[in-house]
Parts: sequence; structure tokens; C-alpha cells
Amino acid sequence: MRTFSKLKGLPVYSNSNADLLGHIADLCLSSNGSVIGLMMEGKGLFNRDRFVPIESIQALGENGVMVEDKNKLISIQNMRANYSYNTYDDIRYKSVLTREGQKLGLLEDVYFSEKEGTIEAYELTDGFFADIAEGKKVVKATGESLLISKDAIVIDF
Repeated sequence: MRTFSKLKGLPVYSNSNADLLGHIADLCLSSNGSVIGLMMEGKGLFNRDRFVPIESIQALGENGVMVEDKNKLISIQNMRANYSYNTYDDIRYKSVLTREGQKLGLLEDVYFSEKEGTIEAYELTDGFFADIAEGKKVVKATGESLLISKDAIVIDF
């Protein structure tokens, strides 16, 4: 289990030839909260940003992400045409509510299982001073319990 904030910026390498392909820029989630892949900033002047499907990731190490083959990466334009998704940047600092309407805090980070592509827990904040006084909250995810809208995130709790 790992948080996205520790994954962001890691280099992405091809397992077939050890080429550096780019760096992780964002996490892509389905509307029900499962991880579908990662956004990667391309390396060099002519390499465009690409989508790395979760099934093409062979390993998420402390110092880099290993992908099966660079041919498995998808251009951002094709990704937008074929996937419905939210990014981590889209949901960060959105209000997190229970299905009963109780506000739990603002989403700060997500803990996810890289092998299964599922979110395991949510790290919530109530603001800088509350975090210092009380600490951040970590709420365990319960299955497909996330519902993302443009206004808020609703979870089973």
C-alpha cells in the first residue's frame, strides 16, 4: 500500500530496454474510486504526456515505476476518448462526506494497492492548524465505496 504523494514525480522505465520514459504526474480514478492508471509526463521535447494503464505496470518501487513495454502506453487524446476518469488533482481538497451527510474533512491523499488497483484508505485534513493539534485522519475504504462528483466525494463509513 502506498500514497500517491510519494509516487508523484517518480521516473517511469521500460522493462524491455531500461529506457527512461518520463515521470509520474497524476493518478487516474474511475468514478467509483478504483485506480485505472497513471498519467506520465513525457521525457524530452517531442514526447507527449501519456497514460499508463494499471495492468501495464509491472512494479512500483521506491525509486521508480517499471512498465511492461512503452508500446502499452496510451496517448492522452486516446485515453480521453476511451476512458471516463478523475485525476488526483481533480479530487484533492474536495469535501469528503458520509452517505448520511456528515462531513469528514478534505481529501489530502489516497492510499492504494498497486497490485489490485484499489483505494485502501483516504487521508483527510481539517486544515493546517487542526492537523497540528489533532493530526490528519485516515479513513479505511470499504470496497467500492467512493462516489466522486464535481462538488464532493461521498464514501461509505
